[in-house]
Order: sequence, then structure tokens, then C-alpha cells
Amino acid sequence: MMSEFRVNVHEPEVGKNGDQGGPSPDPVKSPGIEASVPDLRGLPPAGLPSSADISPSAEASGLLSLPWEMVTQIASHLPAQCVITVLPKVCHALGNVGKDITAWQLRAHRLIGSRIGFPVGPKENFDWPSACLEMEQLITCWTGQAQVVAIQTKEDEEAREKVRLQERAGLYEEPLAGGQEDGREGGVERVGVVAQEAANGADEGMDLAMEGEDDDTQPNVGGDQLARLREGLEGRGIDDADALMEEERDHMMVFGANEGQDGAVHHQANPRNRGNARQLEMEERQPLRSPSPTPALECITLPSDHIAPVNSVLLVGGEGAVCATGSRDWNVKLWDLQTSAGGTLLHTLGGRGDFSTHRGWVWCLASQGPLLASGGFDSTVRLWDLQAGGAERGLIKSGAAVHCLSFQTDVLLAGTFDRRISMYDTRAAEPLVKSLRLHGNAVMCLAADDKYIISGSKDCTVVVYDRRAAKGLKKIRLSSYLLSMSYSGSEVWGGDNSGMLHSFSMQAGTLKPLSQFDVGHTALVTGIHRSAGSLYTGSSDRTVKVHIPCAPPRTLCTLRHLAGVNGLSVEAGVLAVAPGDVNVDIWRPRK
Repeated sequence: MMSEFRVNVHEPEVGKNGDQGGPSPDPVKSPGIEASVPDLRGLPPAGLPSSADISPSAEASGLLSLPWEMVTQIASHLPAQCVITVLPKVCHALGNVGKDITAWQLRAHRLIGSRIGFPVGPKENFDWPSACLEMEQLITCWTGQAQVVAIQTKEDEEAREKVRLQERAGLYEEPLAGGQEDGREGGVERVGVVAQEAANGADEGMDLAMEGEDDDTQPNVGGDQLARLREGLEGRGIDDADALMEEERDHMMVFGANEGQDGAVHHQANPRNRGNARQLEMEERQPLRSPSPTPALECITLPSDHIAPVNSVLLVGGEGAVCATGSRDWNVKLWDLQTSAGGTLLHTLGGRGDFSTHRGWVWCLASQGPLLASGGFDSTVRLWDLQAGGAERGLIKSGAAVHCLSFQTDVLLAGTFDRRISMYDTRAAEPLVKSLRLHGNAVMCLAADDKYIISGSKDCTVVVYDRRAAKGLKKIRLSSYLLSMSYSGSEVWGGDNSGMLHSFSMQAGTLKPLSQFDVGHTALVTGIHRSAGSLYTGSSDRTVKVHIPCAPPRTLCTLRHLAGVNGLSVEAGVLAVAPGDVNVDIWRPRK
């Protein structure tokens, strides 16, 4: 069953940034559309030869006889891919165009406007060619065929208005539930829905449970819901279903009510969203249509093989060829995204004799080389060999529910509910290297490189730890807490529990807060991916947004789902989304 949602492209995104001021930014331009650019003709490219120097001979004619500034201006209208891969093959002189930082800055200004802050972090050692290439691909994929999407949006608005008129006249009838639309009731689908209702995701409901972790309070989970989930689990051959239901209660005590409720709470509590309750109700009543991908994109929904919502997705293999999914049905599955048009299930991971991958919810995934790590609420991290068909390679007992993982070349990091960050050597018989207690509450997100560990906690702090010096370097206190984090180059981006994005610069172990951005999310930011030229965010407000990572971020597209988004993963232009149900949606460039 395909997850249904709408796509709104070029919708107005009102940003909120206390650090930004001045005139309104220029609109985002597609690569083929000219924009006003600063006059850089008088600035010779540093470190590059003049036009006279690069001419192959004194009789040079045509393009190479022009001043270098004109050559770079002309080249700025070519696709970035052409400048990077084609021009160097034409001649050595034209190959120098790709080394001209001024030319790449000119191109970036043409793409996003000359008055936009880009990059957000330090400009030193910034990869301008990669950033421009990614931005051009992003704009081409996510803003193409805007008229088609605008027509679909208009039709949706007209349909909602029709429902409003019917309600006023007392003629509106509630639509049948999705499982009964065609007169069938799929048992597996019923179990998935019950699991989603009984135990759905991280939200503000975790405040009481996590801060009162020593109490014996039990979550209020309906007996009918648990009985139906037990029925589904027993159907899979699990003998101790009663014990497993107790674990579900414990997980509910930690992570509270579902994301949909969380989104509603935020909509009501946040002054930005007053008056939206009626609109949300109408959207929930009226089924969303399947997306209409642009010609540059295709969207596939992986077959529904999980029986409970997918918590985590991870693209592996370097080219987005394989997708790993971790679910509340306690399983991790591997999917081949290349051999068939709709994706093919490769493996359900598990040790010999095991009925499931974990003995509790699978909450996070990470990979390094051929190894995949999965962390769960059963207080374990499990290792799997992707080159050996997903064979089990190790079991690590963490002592508490695992919330986040970061896999580096020499160490595996795990952030857990008991406020710790554990460092593991996956090659050792005794894998625990060190256990750090840097926070006063549960660790929610992690990012790292070979020198530093950056962690975010429920205690509203972000900490930088120096691995070589074995000491904490800095602790930053925020007014909210981060649930997701992305670290690349010299920039760290995080998404918090109120829907805001936070940007930091990271240089030589110094983490410096830069800005906070409101990109329109109204609830938990459950997933974030930032690279030099792209920014993706997912939220329990049921949306995924695609942005250019400038200040403020320029939102190109918003994907709307029926449930809160649990996670996302991006690799080689491929986007995988866990949209809050048993499915996973894959967006990728059309071949």
C-alpha cells in the first residue's frame, strides 16, 4: 500500500531568524534562469593566470582570446557538471575554470540570490564546486514542473472547500477507513495500525516519563490494542508475547503518545499556528492524494513487509542502492533499490534461531564500510555484515535503550537513555572502550568525526568532547533540546523539539552557535541531513521539507504525509523517508 501525501512546491515559507535583517532575499532561481549578480568583472581570480598566460599560443582566437573574466562569466551559464567533468577534457586552459573560486561564488549567487548568506558557516576550505553541483541538482529535481504541482494544489483546495460547504449543509459523510475501502481487512495491516496507535514515537509525552524515571508509573495503553498486537506477534511464532507486551508498556512510558497527537499539541500551543486546528481537521478527514513526481524524480514505496511503524531508515552502499529499515516490529530489513522498479526485500536480519532482529523496538541505524549497526529499546546494539548477506557479526549490551548511533572508522558511538555515550571497538572481544556521562538526561542525537564527538540531550545541552584529549571542550545550553543532528564540513545542523533548526560552526573543536531558523515545522524535527548544497528535514508534523542550506534556508518543496515522519536518510541524491507507518518512500532522480 503506497503512503499517500501531497507535494507543495514553491509554497511561501516564512522564516524566523533573530540574527538576520535587511531587505527581503531574492527568489530561488533554477539553473537555467538568469538572475541579477554582483559585478565581479573587476575582480581577477586569485591564484589563476591571466587570459594572456593561459592562451595556448600568441595566435589564440575564439573563446580563449577573450579576457579571463568573460570566460568565467560564460562558463557560469554552463551546468556545474559540465564545468567539472567536460571542460578539463577540452583543454588545460578551460580546465582552470573549475579551479576559479570566484566563478563558483558567482554561480552560487545566480542560483540563490546575491543577498543570501551562503555558506552559513565558515567560508574557509568550503567546497564550492560540490555545493553548486548539489544545488543545481536539487533545484532541477524539486522545483521542476511547478505548474503541474500548483494545479494539483488548487484542486485540493477546491476539494476541501467543497467539504466545508457540505459540512455547513449537514451533508458531509465520514469516509470509510482505508482498510475497509474495498471491503477487505488485511490482518497484517491491522496489526501495524494497532502498533502505531498503541506505541507511536517520541514526543513531548516523554517529558514526565524521562524526568521521573525512578517512578513505577505505567503507561495507559488500551487492553484491546495490546491484545490485538499480541495476536499479531503470536501469529509470527513468538512464544512469550506477554513479556513482549510488557516491554511495549515500558517503551510507551519512555516515548509517550503518538506523533500525530504531538503535532496537534504543538499546533494549538504555538502562537504561529492558532486558527489552524480547523484546517488540520479537514486535512485529516480528506485523504491526501498520491504524489505527482516531477519528470526529474520518481517515487517508489517499498512493499509493506513490516507489521508496525518504521522508526529508522538508512541508505547504504554509497549510491543509495540498498536501504535498511528498522521498525517497532523489532526487525531490521534490507531492501535492494536497483534490481527492480519497486524495490526488493533482500533480508530480514537476525541470528540463528531468532524470531526477530531485536527483542524490542529498533530505534536507530548506522553503517561504516560493510558493517551495519542497529540499536534498540532492548538495550542492545547488534552488528551485521552487509557483504555476507546480513550475517550477524556481534551483540553489544548497552545497559539502556539506545536512542542514537554514530559509526566512525575506528569506533562505534551509542547514545542511550541512561545519559551515557558509549564508545565501542567492534573488533574487540570486549568492545566497550569508554563510557562518557556528559549530560544530565537522555542522549537524543550524536554526530562525530575522527577527533570530536558532538551530542545533544534531553537536558537542552549540546556538548563537544575531544576524543584525543579525552575531555569535554564545551557545553552549550539551549532553550529546547535537539532530536536530530547532521555534521559535515565545518557546519553542524540540528532539529529541536519545537520545530526549529539550529546551525553551528565547528572549527578546531570550537562549536559556535550561528543561527536559529523557522522553516515552517510545527513539531519535533525527527530527521535532518545537511551537505554543502542541500538540506532535508523531517518532522512529526507530518512533513518533509527540501531546502537550500543558506541563511535563512530556502525551502524548495514540502512533502505532506498522513502521519508524523519518523526519520529520513539521503545518499547520492536519493531520499528515503519513514512516513510514520509500515511503508518507506524512496525519492530518487529518474534515470
